[in-house]
Amino acid sequence: MNYTLIKDFIDLLQEFETEVQACPDLYPGTIQGFKAWISDKENTEHQMVHLEEPYWEGKENGRTPESAISTLLVHLNRYAKTYSKSAISDSEFSTQEDFIYLINLKAFGEMTKMALIKKNIHDKPVGMLIIARLLRQGLIEQTDSDLDKRSKLIRITERGLQILENQMEKIRQATNIVAGNLNHREKMELIRILNKLDRFHYPIFSRNITSEQLINTVYDEYSFKNLSD
Repeated sequence: MNYTLIKDFIDLLQEFETEVQACPDLYPGTIQGFKAWISDKENTEHQMVHLEEPYWEGKENGRTPESAISTLLVHLNRYAKTYSKSAISDSEFSTQEDFIYLINLKAFGEMTKMALIKKNIHDKPVGMLIIARLLRQGLIEQTDSDLDKRSKLIRITERGLQILENQMEKIRQATNIVAGNLNHREKMELIRILNKLDRFHYPIFSRNITSEQLINTVYDEYSFKNLSD
């Protein structure tokens, strides 16, 4: 019996279980999840062998890749907001959040206020202000929930659909600009990476951990050293 092979397999399985415990939404703790993890790991390692490490600003002075990623994501968010602002400059929308709320309601149908707010990754006070503004403009409407009379269901109105449709061409143009000069393969790879990050962060966001406790809680529960190895 090849005990070395068995030991290597056990070590690999332990590595998989550690990552599943740290990020349970990335892979299910099943044989199918293990196979998907192996495949992704092999693809990543293969790409890294043939991929020259990129340059980032400050690298020569010891700036970490995590710092560069965080800054670049902030920059890209600001670029996207600039294009979105241009797309709604001649409309009834005040911010990009207004039309994003309507797009979600159009795509997923009516939902509770809190479900809509969470889908848009907003804190409750911010989300309630956006919903109140859209209600005043007649772009959405609310009704009592049949399942819980204490809850209100929000849906897009015919007027909201029309106002949204009037701006969709410019909104599509803005989203095309945000994707910039990436080719199709690069877009697919970026979606895969961003989805992985989103699946990591959303469960943490959904727990509504206070700002004072957030960083300490996440660092206590997740092994960032193992995730970056």
